[in-house]
Amino acid sequence: MSSIFSKIIAGEIPSYEVAANRDFVAFLDINPVTKGHTLVVPKKETDYIFDIDDTALGDMMIFAKRVAKAIEEVIECKRIGVAVVGLEVPHAHIHLIPITKENDMSFKNPRKKFSPAEFKDIAAAIAGAFR
Repeated sequence: MSSIFSKIIAGEIPSYEVAANRDFVAFLDINPVTKGHTLVVPKKETDYIFDIDDTALGDMMIFAKRVAKAIEEVIECKRIGVAVVGLEVPHAHIHLIPITKENDMSFKNPRKKFSPAEFKDIAAAIAGAFR
């Protein structure tokens, strides 16, 4: 059975995409911990991040770094926090979370709410800064 991320990648479910290449896609988390919270996902469905072969995992981190730099350009924050939890969706992914303090990384924090228009604007700003 395809994961929700595979369905997003296939275009079966809409997303707020910020960047993509042949192997990876980045899109906004629809239940974000902070404004700009972005997920980096390999297009090839693999459940556990450490089952991804070394070359692809390295490429995924380089892609995530480029996305993080774009987020930093448009979202006010001190850093981009990185988390790999891997239990909520059976498809490897990296959370990129703009933070100003360590507690901003807590998944126990209330989730931020944005309108579809706000999500589109955030995604467009990050996409515009992606290099």
